[in-house]
Amino acid sequence: MKTKTPTQAKTPFAIDPKPMTGATSARAGLSAVSRVVRSLGLPGQCAANVSIRKRQRGFNSGHQVESLILLHAAGGDCMDDMELLRQDEGLTKILGYQVPGPGCVGDFIELFHDPERIKHAEAEAQRQQRLAFIPKETALLEGLRNVLQGNVHAIARHHPKWTVATIDQDATIIKSHKRTAKMTYEGMPGYQPMLAVWAEADLILADEFRDGNVPAQMSPLDCAKAAYRALPAQVTTFYYRGDSACHESDLLAWLRDVDRADGPKGLIGFAVSARTSVDLATALRAVKEKRWATYGQDADGTLRQWAEVDFVPGEKSEHKNTNPLRYIGLRLVKPQGELFADGCAHHFHAVITNREGCGGDLLNWHREKAGTVEHVHDELKNGLGGGQLPSAKFGANAAWLRIACLAFNCISALRQEWPDESVRTAKAKRLRFTIFNITGRVSRDRRKLQLRVAASPEWIRSLIKLFALFPLLTQPTG
Repeated sequence: MKTKTPTQAKTPFAIDPKPMTGATSARAGLSAVSRVVRSLGLPGQCAANVSIRKRQRGFNSGHQVESLILLHAAGGDCMDDMELLRQDEGLTKILGYQVPGPGCVGDFIELFHDPERIKHAEAEAQRQQRLAFIPKETALLEGLRNVLQGNVHAIARHHPKWTVATIDQDATIIKSHKRTAKMTYEGMPGYQPMLAVWAEADLILADEFRDGNVPAQMSPLDCAKAAYRALPAQVTTFYYRGDSACHESDLLAWLRDVDRADGPKGLIGFAVSARTSVDLATALRAVKEKRWATYGQDADGTLRQWAEVDFVPGEKSEHKNTNPLRYIGLRLVKPQGELFADGCAHHFHAVITNREGCGGDLLNWHREKAGTVEHVHDELKNGLGGGQLPSAKFGANAAWLRIACLAFNCISALRQEWPDESVRTAKAKRLRFTIFNITGRVSRDRRKLQLRVAASPEWIRSLIKLFALFPLLTQPTG
């Protein structure tokens, strides 16, 4: 009797050396991303705010930005990856145009760079005997910022009940070995952009690209103002959270001023991690034992305790005719017999706030930003292509990151409206597995093009529902 070959001991097929014919694509699910991009009016926003001269191939700024958003969604992290999308015949049929090649995209993002502006900022910094500086954005970068703001407004129109906005602000480090990258505080070359995120909506409101040697506490107010300007008019309640880099006098003074310029009027409830000075550390240790109240416990048994701290700092933001800010102390207490790595049984921190209520609840609320802006940093750098900067030119990298922010927002809008609720919190890696990397074929039926995908009937119904939720003014044509 012939012995049966085990299934995994063989490959049950031969490879046909001829390419598959027809307009097929292994990324037909990117049609969902393109639909969201177009329904949100992003191409029109690009045309109105990012004016470029068309190249011989006829690509405008809308084509370029949509193509780069699709690149980020597909998992590409460099301009050379554009060639894979360019060779995708099915994707070309889906989009109605062949995406630009790497060289064309490279030329596009370099338009955002102005070497004279960098030289001027550097000379001004040297005149003031400063090493770090933040150059003023070019007109094209400001236009792209307007596109990001318009994108937020378009997404918010799908959710009229979004009336509360908590802005979480934080900077992150992007490693880079470009010759122009400067040394960061972690001892490696790179850049240190700052982001401001709308926590309730999971949307990036503003970004500010920075060199690696620019400290996070340098001028955080500019990014905060840009974030509040980006909020739609439907938002009526405002909050703000930041880490110790946001403990900066101009920012705190602006947040607590109910008549603030260049921002929403009225109360902004905020909580910011305090930089631990010698005086603040002394005040924290002087709090009597009976005033510390336990409000939580970490998985390793560390107790989290809070107490009001009697502390009046000598910063100019405190010398206003306003109510004094609260300093809420945080004490981390190791279980009996255990010590922190530095040999201490207690660690002390503090949060500055203008909000009332239980200090433990406020500390928990402030801590929630770790699940918002830090999650966005990780997704932007590792899930999308924002962490692989393509150029040695500052402005080109700033444009690359801002387009990655647009990609994040469009994908977030898609997640929130996709009928399968299991993808509501999915990262880009899972979205590629469940939505983007679906095989499809574009064919002509009579006078219309049709997309047929290799997916379950339920998945196809989800795609049809998504298209209905993101309508276009025109109907598909052949």
